[in-house]
Amino acid sequence: MELFPQKALFWKKHRILFLADLHLGKVNHFRKSGFPVPSKANDHNLELLLDVVSLAKPSRIICLGDLFHSHYNPEWEVFGEVVKHLSGISFELVMGNHDIMSERQYERKGIKVYDELTIDSFLLTHHPMEEIPENLYNIAGHIHPGVHLVGKGRQSMTLPCFYFGARQAYLPAFGMFTGLARIAPKKEDKVFVVADNKILMVA
Repeated sequence: MELFPQKALFWKKHRILFLADLHLGKVNHFRKSGFPVPSKANDHNLELLLDVVSLAKPSRIICLGDLFHSHYNPEWEVFGEVVKHLSGISFELVMGNHDIMSERQYERKGIKVYDELTIDSFLLTHHPMEEIPENLYNIAGHIHPGVHLVGKGRQSMTLPCFYFGARQAYLPAFGMFTGLARIAPKKEDKVFVVADNKILMVA
């Protein structure tokens, strides 16, 4: 597996790029509700997606839920143009709680959808599983994991991270304006933060 600072996980063996919680269309949703969110944030999410695709060169992109934030808005058509441009890549979605559009919308864009998906020994879900079947490792989204770091001068910050536990992994939220949920890793867990366009192991 390879971690990218764009907050994506690449499985080299199968050329699969894993993303979680893009929340595309969230900016338009906020702006429609009167929040002064800059519209260019939409473009930034898609630029990051194109960047990581050019680096990884995947054959499949699997989003672990919350691809689109809410009901249909014009940002869905913009994303559809990206999917069309990357026609050699299979776009797939493990459904999340924000993926509430009709099946027809996903069919229109050629996106395969699943409730959950198993590939080799990995069980892919949006919500982390409370009970994981034996001999499987759960990779999930939804959490938007972040870890709180404190420096020698008492400065502190919370950064998005990849979390790998004994039976379960959480991917960071790919999209902007998603927030962070602080996690408290155990001693045996592995945590990699995304900072200054780099991946740093902190635990």
